[in-house]
Amino acid sequence: MDSIQSIVDYDEELPVTNRHDIYSTIDPKEAFANQTYRGKVVLVTGASRGIGQETAITYAKAGENVAITGRSQETLDKTAAIIHAAVSSAQVLAVPADVRDPKATEAAIQATLERFGRLDVLIANAGALSDFNQKLGDKVPDQWWNTFEVNVRGVYNTARASISALEKTSGRIVVISSKSAQFRDPHGSDYAISKHAINRLVEFIALEYPNGRCHMIFDTLQLPAATILYLTSGRLDWLNGKYLTATWDISEVERDWKEKVQAGGVLINKLAIPK
Repeated sequence: MDSIQSIVDYDEELPVTNRHDIYSTIDPKEAFANQTYRGKVVLVTGASRGIGQETAITYAKAGENVAITGRSQETLDKTAAIIHAAVSSAQVLAVPADVRDPKATEAAIQATLERFGRLDVLIANAGALSDFNQKLGDKVPDQWWNTFEVNVRGVYNTARASISALEKTSGRIVVISSKSAQFRDPHGSDYAISKHAINRLVEFIALEYPNGRCHMIFDTLQLPAATILYLTSGRLDWLNGKYLTATWDISEVERDWKEKVQAGGVLINKLAIPK
C-alpha cells in the first residue's frame, strides 16, 4: 500500500500546464528591479529552512522589511545571515517562537510591530510532517496530534495574532497547505487531515475579514517563493479564500478559471454530490 496507485484522488488537478521552474507570469525580476514591496513588512513563520527561508529571501530582494520566526534563534540567525548576504541593506528581525504557543506568536507579532510599525503580509509556513509508515491506529497518539498542533493550531495562533495589524494595512495572509489535503494517502492521516482543516480555516478568514486577502498555496519543491510573492501583489485578489498549487500556470488559471472561481464553489473544500 505504498505505491502511488494506493492514493485516493491523487489526480485532482486543474487542467492547466504544470510548471517546475519560474516562468514569465510570476518571474520576480520586475519586483526586484522596482523594489515593489519597499516600505512594507512581511512576517514568515517556519523561516529557518526550506520554503520559509527562500520566501523570506525573495521578499527581501523585492524591498520588503522581513520578520522571521522559528523555534531556534540559532537557525533563524543563519537565515538572517543568508538574507543579508543576498541583500546587504535588508532589514531583518529574527524572533524565536513556537507557533503552537499563542503567547509566543502574539509576542512575535508585537515585536514586528515595535520594530517596523506595521504588518502587510503574513506567510504561515511553519508545519509538521510525520512519517508515512504507519496506520493511524499504530501511530503514537501524541505524535499524531502534534501534527495538528503545528499545522492547524499554529496557523490559527499566527493568523489570530496578526489580523488586527493586517486589517489596518489591507494586508494579506498566505497559508502553506499541501496537495495532500485533497487526497487520501494511506499512513498519512494526520498530515492530510490537518492540511484539509487549514484549507477550511482560510475560507473562514476570508469570509469573516473581507477587507483582507487570505490564500492557501500547496507546497512543492519548486517555485513556491516566486508564486507567493506574485500572489500577494494584489493581482490575484480574486483568489481570496481559495487554494492554489504552486506548479499550476497562474496565467492559464486566470484565463480559463477566473470567472468560474468568482462565481463561487471552485477551489474550496466542498462535499462532492453526483449529478
